[in-house]
Amino acid sequence: MNILTAAIVSNSEMIKNYKACREKAEGFRKIFVLKNNQPDAVLFSIAEYERLSVFIEYLESLDAKDIAKITESLPKKELVKDVILTI
Repeated sequence: MNILTAAIVSNSEMIKNYKACREKAEGFRKIFVLKNNQPDAVLFSIAEYERLSVFIEYLESLDAKDIAKITESLPKKELVKDVILTI
């Protein structure tokens, strides 16, 4: 997963400047909130949430067997690298 450093805000920045963070989320489609320099939350723009909710609702409609098939096709955790910060 690539995360733009410009799309990262601190928890305190989110609390103090919610409106600016919300506008930033609109521009980047999502922003990542850090608490004590660790990932804590993600704020999605409504457009991004609507785009992703189609997939979420589809996945929720699947039975366990179908979910297992999808899970098997995903990369294994040991192959996934740490979050890459890009400028």
